Amino acid sequence: MKHAPHRTSDQAFALPMRSCVGIMLLNNDGKVWVGRRKPKWAGDHAAHIWQMPQGGIEKHEPPRIAALRELREETGITSVEVLAEHPEWLSYELPSDLLGIALKGRYRGQLQKWFAMRFVGDDREIDISARDGLKAEFESWRWAPVDLVPKLIVPFKRGVYEQVTGAFGHFAVA
Repeated sequence: MKHAPHRTSDQAFALPMRSCVGIMLLNNDGKVWVGRRKPKWAGDHAAHIWQMPQGGIEKHEPPRIAALRELREETGITSVEVLAEHPEWLSYELPSDLLGIALKGRYRGQLQKWFAMRFVGDDREIDISARDGLKAEFESWRWAPVDLVPKLIVPFKRGVYEQVTGAFGHFAVA
């Protein structure tokens, strides 16, 4: 696989942060939806490539609308109840070995607005396949206990996931 050249710290700092949304989706059993990704850059991070749905905010799009759109695009899910919005924007930066590679090489990290949502549909609604001109984001999915979720994520995102599960963990009740 061909990788972009690594960037110096000055070049990395010049890269912008990507604005995006994240969704902690809970089912009626109090478990959290996570999908397994298979990104080209995974390498040493391959054991930890589960994540909650997330994605970019389009120009002039309110974060809540972006969250509902991203959830639909990545999982096929539309049967949700929005429970809460995290009061702060959370962020992470890529480790140096992924600068110029992950996030299409265009960003140094992400600035994220997170939402807690309850899935009120049936698991048959979940569709992670490619559709409507969009590529599949996940190769598989599962419902996980909230306390396990931060352990499933790549280490450089773990702090954000700990903040999200800490803030929204009280919604994880059956």
